Formats: sequence, structure tokens, C-alpha cells
Amino acid sequence: MSAIDIVPVDSLARFLTFSKIPRLLYKGMKGFAPSLDAERWTLYGHRLNPHFKRVEAQEFLAKRDGRWVGRIAAQVYKPEIEPVGASRAQFGTLDAVDDIEVVRALTQAAESWLAERGAERINGPFSPSINGELGMLVDGFDATPMVLIPWHPPYLSRHLEALGYTKARDLISYRYDAAEHDFSNDRRIASRREWRDRLKIRQLKLHELKKGETALMTELFNDGWSGNWGFVPFGQDEFDSTADVLKYIMPPEFGIVVELDGVPQSFAIALPNLHEITADFDGRLFPFGLPRLISRIRNHKFRTARLVLLGTRKSLQNSATGGAILLSLIEEMRQRGRNANIDSLEAGWVLEDNVGMRRPIEMFGGKVDKIHRIYEKRLAGAKRISSSDDRARQEATP
Repeated sequence: MSAIDIVPVDSLARFLTFSKIPRLLYKGMKGFAPSLDAERWTLYGHRLNPHFKRVEAQEFLAKRDGRWVGRIAAQVYKPEIEPVGASRAQFGTLDAVDDIEVVRALTQAAESWLAERGAERINGPFSPSINGELGMLVDGFDATPMVLIPWHPPYLSRHLEALGYTKARDLISYRYDAAEHDFSNDRRIASRREWRDRLKIRQLKLHELKKGETALMTELFNDGWSGNWGFVPFGQDEFDSTADVLKYIMPPEFGIVVELDGVPQSFAIALPNLHEITADFDGRLFPFGLPRLISRIRNHKFRTARLVLLGTRKSLQNSATGGAILLSLIEEMRQRGRNANIDSLEAGWVLEDNVGMRRPIEMFGGKVDKIHRIYEKRLAGAKRISSSDDRARQEATP
């Protein structure tokens, strides 16, 4: 068998290749839809994505017989940033042909790079972070491709598990099909007497995103998700970096804020499923795709969408008031989706043990659509990187 060459992504040409590997490897596979290369540049570019200010990172490519056959990324968070429960040492963006030796070569490259930086335990895939695209698809391979949701062929998780990677957490994406439910006679939470004068729902101010709205979203998101497994604070610079794009691709009615007694307590953002209008681009936006994309965004009647961001203040969670806020938010997003003729709304990712989030989604007819898995592996012979889990165990030891 020919040798597998692993090379670092250390040039513009290799970066461009790294960004488009999935569409080179998975084209034609059922369930796969390529992302736009230009969008991938903003996600993986160290100078374009503020996430990379928080980590040391290195990407790798695999080549055999002159053909690119896979990719992987490795990263270590800076000492002042510690994911809750998860390791600071992580891998991500793992994609490969159906060959365990290719997957072995890629994971060994990432493991060696991380071990050199003191990693004893690694988690992933985080692509590039828990606030980006995360997990490896292990169920729902034939489901409708959705924007910002990673897709992997079934063999990839099997190869990874054969190489000693074990499940750390599963993340669930739910699908809500509007046609299967008729809630027209339901009495909505926000209209009930006890909440009518207290709960107010407003749209995000798209024209003022960087004048207060991104600061609000950062506050609500970080407060709401703090303490959850894998949590890393979302920086306002990360929200700001996407604000200009949101104005062009998000319908105004797809961003909402729920206020209680005049104080913002929760927010949600949904995006139309851009795969509906980019399938024939094959990932290429330039030089002729941009005018077509702009025209389609303005004129296309989207049928699918995804809830991409949600945050509710921690102090209200697991309370009757918090439950009313979350239910009113879900009701509002569901209704706005119906008003926009959205047939299917996807919500994810939800940690498998997050019962407080799963229960209301299932109450309103959400069905499991996809499952993504975060893996873990222990590395032998490396200097230990301390983590919040390590300290918790140490403090608990008499």
C-alpha cells in the first residue's frame, strides 16, 4: 500500500485545500451538501476568526498517491481558558476517505502535536470550538443537510472508535415539522393573564447589532450556558465578526429577544438553510456565484431553517418563570417559522443529559433528527494539562 504523507497546513494553497476537503471526498454521497469555500475561509482562517486568539492551533492534511485523502486540526486553549469538564487539548475538522490507516495517520499527527504541548487527554471534534461546529455525525446520515451542521460518512466514527476513541457526550439535533402539528387553538404563554403584562417579545435590531445587540447576546449566551459540559465563553468579538453577515442572510423575524418586566432574559437566532440555494455551486462562490447567491437570498422561499443560537439567563433556568420564558421563545420561533412558510425547523445541538432543554422541545413535537458525538482519548506518556475536572477530583480527595 502506498505511503500516507501528513503535511502541516503552512501555506495559502494548503489552507485553501484544507477548507474544501469535504466536498472533494464526499461529493455524491447521500446526505452531504458542500459548504461554500468562502464561508469556510472565515471559519478556519486564523486571522479571520477571533476564536484563534484563544488557542494555539495547527491543521494537517493527508496525501496519498498525489491525492488529498483527509484532514484534521489540533488546538490547545491558552492557560486562562478552560472548557468545563472537557480537555483544553482538542481535535477537530476530521474528514477522510474510507481507510482506517488514513484516519490513524491523521489522528496520530494531531495526538503527537498535542502531546508535545502536554496533553494527556483530548476531546473532539470541535470545529473549531464548542461555539462553532462540533461533534461527529453518528446518526441521521440521510437527514436533510442543514446549514452549519457538519456531515460525516458512517465509516468515519467506526474508524475513530477502532483507534481507541470513546464517547464523551452525544449532542442531539431536533427537527420540528410544521405540517404535522396544528397549534392554532393553543393559548400561547405570552398571552396568558399572568404573563401578558410581564413577557414581551421583540425582534433583534439588525441595524444596531454592534451598538448593543451583540453585547446583549454575549451576556445572555455566556450566562445561560456557563457550567454546561464543554462550555467556553463566547467573546463579543466572535459575535461581532458574524454581525455583518447576519444582516444579509437572516430574515429580521428570525432573531428575537424575550423580555421579562422590561429586562432582556433570553434570545434566539435562526438562519434559513442556505443549502437550499447553494447545492449547484459545488462550494465555489467566485467569480460568478456571488451575484447569484445575493439574488437567491432575496427571492428564494426557504422551506427549512435552523435555530443556531439561544441563551437564557442561568438564574431563571429550572424555575417556573424560566420555563415560561423558554416556552414562549419556542412558541414564537415556531409561529414565525410557520408565517414564513418554513416546513421544517431544526434545533441543535442539545446535550443528551440536558433534560431542561430537551423536554420543552419534545413537548412541542420536536423529533430527533441527527446525533453528533464528542469523543475522548487518553494519551500515554505526556505531561499532564490540568483541567477543571482534575482540580475537582483533587479537591474531593481527603
